[in-house]
Amino acid sequence: MKTLTFLVVISLMAVAGVVASDYNYVSPEKVKTWIETQEPVTIVDIQVKEEFEAHHLPGSLATYSYPVKSDLEKAKIDDAVDASIDTETPVVVVCPRGAGGAQRCYDYMKSRNISEDRLLILKGGIAGWPYKELMESAK
Repeated sequence: MKTLTFLVVISLMAVAGVVASDYNYVSPEKVKTWIETQEPVTIVDIQVKEEFEAHHLPGSLATYSYPVKSDLEKAKIDDAVDASIDTETPVVVVCPRGAGGAQRCYDYMKSRNISEDRLLILKGGIAGWPYKELMESAK
């Protein structure tokens, strides 16, 4: 029985790994370089208002759309879609931890005709951002 349970857990982990690879991720190091060199990039931040005001990346578009589950939350991303649709720049989605909310935002932006080859999720989200000196706050 333990062997069967182990095999089921391993199988589920493998499936989860395949699903997770359906998204494009970008490292904090790469985003840091883009910010420092002022490379054209659209940073779409989906944190709730209080978290965004406490800490966000320079130049981020605040959407306050986390967790991006309802139609109302998705509609909050439309301004970012409009700002991105006619450009060729990378679009980096930033959420609290770079997981479900970011993936839902990515999927929504993709459904609104933002090319998937431009869509990226910040690996680890704002919680995994190691460059505190490059964070801003509205407080």
